[in-house]
Amino acid sequence: MFDKMLTIAVDFDGTIAEDAYPKIGKPMPFAFETLKMLEAKGHRLILWTVRSGKSLQEAVAFCKKHGIEFYAVNKEFAEEEFSGRGSRKINADIFIDDRNVGGFMGWGSIYQVIEGEDALPLKKAPKRRLFSFLKM
Repeated sequence: MFDKMLTIAVDFDGTIAEDAYPKIGKPMPFAFETLKMLEAKGHRLILWTVRSGKSLQEAVAFCKKHGIEFYAVNKEFAEEEFSGRGSRKINADIFIDDRNVGGFMGWGSIYQVIEGEDALPLKKAPKRRLFSFLKM
């Protein structure tokens, strides 16, 4: 869908992992698979979270364990020095966060929005018939 490399800022709690702050929750379904595919497409991923100190280090280590190393963490580029003054707002093309208006749409939908319809080869859940036991 987008014809250029995007800078994508991604929240951690409730987005990459289930919200269990200050602990680390289980990975959200398809989070790491989707992030890996976006990275493979050439998009620049930034971890953008309210976590800091030890809890931030734990989140970064969790992502690394699952195969994702971010271009930058809580800043626009790896070499940037945050002085503590001013805003930590960063420049990104897309922000992925569970607190979006309308809620978190899920990683499959996020990938489809960024890369276009039918771009994500996720397995579809089998169709269930609610009243299949009834004979009509």
